[in-house]
Amino acid sequence: MTAHCPYLSPSVERGLTTWTVYRAEGNADAVEAELFHAGAQAAEWLRPLIHRPHGFLRCENVVILGEVPGARHRDLLAWPHWALKNLYGPVGIMFGKFHAGEEENTRAGEHIPAAPVSFLPVRAAIRRRDPQFLHATPELAAALALADDDGHDVFEHIPDDWTEIRTWTKRFLPPVK
Repeated sequence: MTAHCPYLSPSVERGLTTWTVYRAEGNADAVEAELFHAGAQAAEWLRPLIHRPHGFLRCENVVILGEVPGARHRDLLAWPHWALKNLYGPVGIMFGKFHAGEEENTRAGEHIPAAPVSFLPVRAAIRRRDPQFLHATPELAAALALADDDGHDVFEHIPDDWTEIRTWTKRFLPPVK
């Protein structure tokens, strides 16, 4: 993966890439809610650290193990990922998502190694590079490019309940083509 991400190798070498592992238990809604909570916790942990030396190299990976009957990891990660990147993009935190065993290619057509586990990477946004990953959501790309973290509570104007957060997040979905 270091061939595809120039920040990964220096992050790993400095011990700034960490992993938190969760085992999926319960129904899909409960697991989604826990993944959202874990992602928010990781983002809040990172927010003050990204302004320190080498802070832009910090990355917390939220891993999901185990199975939920009738739900794929792809589905379990989708809503938490979408909600978190819309909530934290404007303060300069980037969220990704990878699914175990899934083959992917870069936009240039290069093969990306399959992830050994499903996970949400949470890291400082690289404002000059990361907006290109958000070409399908230009409003989010613009917010990320201008991101400035003034330390405000990102939860101040959103609901507390996971079901309501999902509903709130739907307003950010890109138009269907």
